[in-house]
Amino acid sequence: MLVTTMNDVPGATITSVIGEVSGLTVRARNIGAQIGAGFKALGGGELKGLTLQLEQTRAEAVQRLIAVAEAQGANAVVAMRYDSNELDQNFQEVVAYGTAVVISS
Repeated sequence: MLVTTMNDVPGATITSVIGEVSGLTVRARNIGAQIGAGFKALGGGELKGLTLQLEQTRAEAVQRLIAVAEAQGANAVVAMRYDSNELDQNFQEVVAYGTAVVISS
């Protein structure tokens, strides 16, 4: 499954537009990462535990997006974007969304 942030695919033709698809995940923040982030914030720098958690959350949202697109008969998703939101102080929502399409070379 091709997933791209572009609106088209160079060298391919969009033969069918299936429609909007999305993959959503909501995760509780890891207490260990939160504690580590609190200490790290005192000295500055990257919060590696939280960075890893966000990367994993985004990957999960994309996998769900792909599953929905494949179930609808798509072989690509164009114009993919992320959106995120903090729910309370301990929960994080990430959605990956785009347009499911059928492409041919």
